[in-house]
Amino acid sequence: MENRQLELKEDVRSYLAASFQAESEDEEECNSYLCGLLEVMSSPPMFTTLRLNTATRSSREVEAMIREEIQKVYSLRNLDPPRIFLHPVLDNVLILENRGPQQIRKMEKEVIVDQNCGMAVLRGADIFVQGILGAPANMLLGDTVSVYADLDGKCLRGNMQPWKGSRFHVGNGVAQMDRDVVFKTKPAPSGVGILMTEPLYEAPCLSDLRPDLIMAQNLPSIMCSYVLDPQPGERILDMCAAPGGKTTHIASKMKNEGEVIAIDRSDNKVDKIKSNLEKWGLTCVSCYACDALKISVGPIGGNVNFPEIPAEYFDRILVDVPCSALGQRPSLKNNISLNSLQSYAGYQRKFIRKAVQLLRPGGVLLYSTCTVTLEENEKQVVWIQDNLPGLSLTAQCPVLGSAGRKCRGLTDEQRQLIQVFDPSRDTPCDKMADYDKDTIGFFIAKFTKIKI
Repeated sequence: MENRQLELKEDVRSYLAASFQAESEDEEECNSYLCGLLEVMSSPPMFTTLRLNTATRSSREVEAMIREEIQKVYSLRNLDPPRIFLHPVLDNVLILENRGPQQIRKMEKEVIVDQNCGMAVLRGADIFVQGILGAPANMLLGDTVSVYADLDGKCLRGNMQPWKGSRFHVGNGVAQMDRDVVFKTKPAPSGVGILMTEPLYEAPCLSDLRPDLIMAQNLPSIMCSYVLDPQPGERILDMCAAPGGKTTHIASKMKNEGEVIAIDRSDNKVDKIKSNLEKWGLTCVSCYACDALKISVGPIGGNVNFPEIPAEYFDRILVDVPCSALGQRPSLKNNISLNSLQSYAGYQRKFIRKAVQLLRPGGVLLYSTCTVTLEENEKQVVWIQDNLPGLSLTAQCPVLGSAGRKCRGLTDEQRQLIQVFDPSRDTPCDKMADYDKDTIGFFIAKFTKIKI
């Protein structure tokens, strides 16, 4: 299989290269790092992580139930089930080992899907009808087809000609309905349109697999709630909460005792959070559709009358900010503009300032992103230390990632307090430990608010 790199606009790639080189005297090393980073980002992690609902069952009991369900799914597809095991450190995490890339014969009939759908296939998803953009006129129920992701986003829905634009073969599957049913039925059909039988990367399809017991969540995202360490009875704010993975984890770790406020901007996103909470039986969370930056900060000691919240109300705040998302895997092409990329750091600082107002002295602020840029990560820590003296960089526990990268303004000691998941940097000697390293790109910094 050819080596690929995440494709970026040329000015964005140059900007990233210059940013990394500004923090190092070795230009060749920086170029090698960036090439390695972009190559890793084009492929999926080789492990799937599931967070377990252990409110009424032990981790071992949930593991046994999920193992049985997955074995049934793989048996129906005549495949050997993946290796499944509990994480040795995180007591509610199940690891499934994926396989790939596979050598796959390309079929005559071709189906085109959008890039997001194609990337989901690389992490184990089947293709729902809504994701199909193009299919040959003679595609019938039961046909084996090759599935391609449209990397340019130019394929129009209903296309029936072989796609000549930039594309990527994500695997083969079996059509679950005729082409005419996909594109001509009114109302539009729902459900699986292509059952993936030969994906490029084999990962478990988790659609509707015991949503009351498991939630697929990237390992670094799971780590956020462990590092935040919410306690029963506390007041917690999740400022940018959708789709609710971290929110449900926070409420679970609090044993559903206390007060969690979860905020995101749209009703649809908040509905998704509420759905996840309902599936897990969590009732200590209040969800609001609101821009967190528009929260009014009231007097200390008042009551929540949303969108007004008293100053210094929360014991802990998760600031999982909107970011450039350049750590997401897999991603073959990202069309982010340079202006958009450069705008994130300033936008994120507004969330941090708002969180400081709402956090009590002695409280914890956890800052996280799913990106790899220095400006949104290590340089944000420098900015916080220079501009918000009431926040003190604090040690994290547990630590499964690496120390922060070299950055002017950060001492080696401070870098050790930061946790970075950068799969291009970590090459563990013990392959059994890969599940802690082969992840999406992610950044976590923990602060304590002190009186000044």
